[in-house]
Amino acid sequence: MTARTRWLFNSRSEIVEQMLSGYAQAHSDVIALSAGLVVRATPKPQGLVGIVVGNGSGHEPAMIGWVGHGLLDVNVPGAIFSSPGPARIVAGIKEADRGAGVLLLVSSHAGDIMNASLARDEALSQGLAVEMVVLYDDVASAPREHEEDRRGGAGLFFVWKIVGAAAESGASLGECAEIARKVRRRTRSIAGAIGTVTHPVSGQPLGQMNDSQLAVGRGVHGEPGTLLGEEITADAVAGLMVSRLVEDVEAQAGSRVALMVNNSGSLTIMELSILFRGAANTLSDRGIEVARSWMGSYATTLDQAGFAFAICLLDPELEALYDAPAYGAAFIRVGLST
Repeated sequence: MTARTRWLFNSRSEIVEQMLSGYAQAHSDVIALSAGLVVRATPKPQGLVGIVVGNGSGHEPAMIGWVGHGLLDVNVPGAIFSSPGPARIVAGIKEADRGAGVLLLVSSHAGDIMNASLARDEALSQGLAVEMVVLYDDVASAPREHEEDRRGGAGLFFVWKIVGAAAESGASLGECAEIARKVRRRTRSIAGAIGTVTHPVSGQPLGQMNDSQLAVGRGVHGEPGTLLGEEITADAVAGLMVSRLVEDVEAQAGSRVALMVNNSGSLTIMELSILFRGAANTLSDRGIEVARSWMGSYATTLDQAGFAFAICLLDPELEALYDAPAYGAAFIRVGLST
């Protein structure tokens, strides 16, 4: 396994712009481009809270695939692995404003927080109603007693889905912000990867290249993890990683959780399914029910051979919001089938 160095694009300087154009064309019934912003093709009605996320590109379908009914209103995409600037985030806030205020959801990375904070302050100075919630869930990036220093990870998706449903149902700006914090408190994630990938613009690898060892605790931008033995099995990996999530969030026997197994780019469905089986069995052995589940490519690091586990400890309020209708380019669900 070696990092790929050949891609299909037209110009290194226009990768993001052309990617956004093509993605919007392919999903024109759901999303549109507006001055470089990814917006709903049909805006939500007036009087509802708007939800905005800004992020670096290179993680598709996050976050462009999560704009739509019951989800996000505006995504502000930046360059590859680079947060958009404050002025563009302010533009996104204005685009999402439907008269009930805007919730800015920020993945906990230094650049994202800095630019989002500047944008929030500027929007407030212009008289806009804005609240900002920083999201973090990656247990490998900081100890529990300093969880506010953790990175945002695959658990972000639980917040977007659940808060998106709350906003769509008419919850106030303050209520949406509190639900975001509640989901954050009840969500944990951890990721792993084999090898690394090469940045398509700079041509530089994101971290150390190791073709055979699995690194647990890897970040979405190539941040290092802990190397495990080459012979470790999928069940052992799932047991180790999911047990860590369960213990950190203090899920008890009888709990109901939503489980996500995310593909970081080039893992096969075969591998992903075996990892899901191992995660679900680990939870079952602890008396924890997998009440809702996602498995697939939701947030990638280009074509990295990696994955992430995320769990969200559900309660009746969160479960109802999780099941609410939603429709996005990368998330199509018209309510829960029973």
